[in-house]
Amino acid sequence: MREFIVEADGGSRGNPGPAGYGSVVIDAATGETLAEAAEYIGVTTNNVAEYRGLVAGLRAAHGLDPTAKVHVRMDSKLVVEQMSGRWKIKHPDMKPLAAEAARILPASQVTYEWIPREQNKHADRLANEAMDAGKRGERWVASASTAELDAADAHAAGRSAAARPAVLEPPGPSGPPGDATAGAARARAAMAGGRGAVGGGVTAGGPWAVTGGGVTAGGRRAVTGGGAVADGRAAVIGGGVDADGRGTAAADVSSSAELPPLAAASSSNAPSSRRGAAESLGGGAAKADADADVRGEAGPDAVAAGSSRADLPSGASSASSASSASSSRRGAAESPGGDGAGKAGADARAAQVVASPGWGTADMGAPATFVLLRHGETPLTPQKRFSGSGGSDPSLSDIGREQAERVAAALARRGTVQDIVASPLARTRETAAAVAARLGLEVTVEDGLRETDFGAWEGLTFGEVRERFPDDLNKWLADPEAEPTGGGESFAATAIRIAATRDRLVAAYAGRTVLLVTHVTPIKTFVRLALGAPPESLFRMELSAASLSAVAYYSDGNASVRLLNDTSHLR
Repeated sequence: MREFIVEADGGSRGNPGPAGYGSVVIDAATGETLAEAAEYIGVTTNNVAEYRGLVAGLRAAHGLDPTAKVHVRMDSKLVVEQMSGRWKIKHPDMKPLAAEAARILPASQVTYEWIPREQNKHADRLANEAMDAGKRGERWVASASTAELDAADAHAAGRSAAARPAVLEPPGPSGPPGDATAGAARARAAMAGGRGAVGGGVTAGGPWAVTGGGVTAGGRRAVTGGGAVADGRAAVIGGGVDADGRGTAAADVSSSAELPPLAAASSSNAPSSRRGAAESLGGGAAKADADADVRGEAGPDAVAAGSSRADLPSGASSASSASSASSSRRGAAESPGGDGAGKAGADARAAQVVASPGWGTADMGAPATFVLLRHGETPLTPQKRFSGSGGSDPSLSDIGREQAERVAAALARRGTVQDIVASPLARTRETAAAVAARLGLEVTVEDGLRETDFGAWEGLTFGEVRERFPDDLNKWLADPEAEPTGGGESFAATAIRIAATRDRLVAAYAGRTVLLVTHVTPIKTFVRLALGAPPESLFRMELSAASLSAVAYYSDGNASVRLLNDTSHLR
């Protein structure tokens, strides 16, 4: 009986975003490549693309010999575990694809193995070739593929590099994913030779673009959403300055505690200067070796991560504005002695910057600007309990109501909000009502803005979930497709919902500034999709109660993150 190895992969530049798959059938005895398949499949998620790659690989193997034994090797643990029968398949998009894969060959003929990504380069390159072809409006053609040669070269280079000290250099841009896809030609042209700037910034001598404002001199990577980096290796995201630094400048720290595995892994490589800068803002930063109970508690609405400090009093969480206008708002724009008119003028000017970001209206017209307001505290917030859309639906606490009044007053001073849209949950509707009363606006309820459903974890702390459901929690932390215990909503499903909601609202409010009153996970997802960041970035952002963030959406589909976790109005 013949034996085949099927290696399959899929990818999505945005998750969900433009996606493609690749698969290869190899003769197990000789190592010869027998068949290749790849296809651009439009906008979908990584996991859908991976399943499509599996289906294509199994079909190719069946076409070669329907009686052969097939050993499937993939770097998607989700697909391998589900097809092996060890994990349940709950996601509606996954079930039909898994069933289709299972029908191609008898189960007795197929085995599955998870492999690291570096061992799956052939299929990975096929998937990327397909996505590149789709971006050009073309179909992938096997005769033009160089995936096998590229994978072999990479493997050989990897073996020879093992004997050399590693030299870390940033990868060349391969085209921004997700929301950032539109306008990529403009960005690439700007990046050529390190000369250009996207979104009104300046870069001198650096090979990466400046997006959405800010300055980089001699830097190696992008400055996104404001701030400056001089001779730094990594990006400054959402404001701040890193001179001669190797890490990102922390945008904010607050009293919500972080989720440990992914967040701790992120912070462990951060320079001490980042911790120091964050602590100087009043929020503090949890060290990688901090007590597990401090790092392990779920933040308000259960998805607060990043750096944290658990001993801050309720309502006293500190944040910095991620807007490039933050220093002017706090400093020179305010008149001596704290004059109210000076403060109002500073707020108004800062709001104008937020409402008119990026390339400006001259190129593409006024953007739809979403000012993202997280609701005020509830009784569950200081206890750091999971509080999603499937729990008790708590109302605001006294502190939460005070926070709502303060943010309402700040938004009234700024005067840029034209419409208000809120999640249907009680805490967001209460917060929105306080703002609407100040601004004289009506509140529209949008179900798509609701918080993630955390299933059986609702009302529990992170530590309690860790004790009761350790396996489910580990899967959830490692895989955006994993659902909380009891059939909650995965982060991947939340992303699909938020992307659809975003598209509806952008179309409905083109050219307007809209306040979206919502929750931690939706706000982080808006930001993640706008940046084209991977799903694990959800664990690396901090969002305080009653904080403000902002994203602008242009007519060409591009997005610009202008503000993240501003709580200056609460101080």
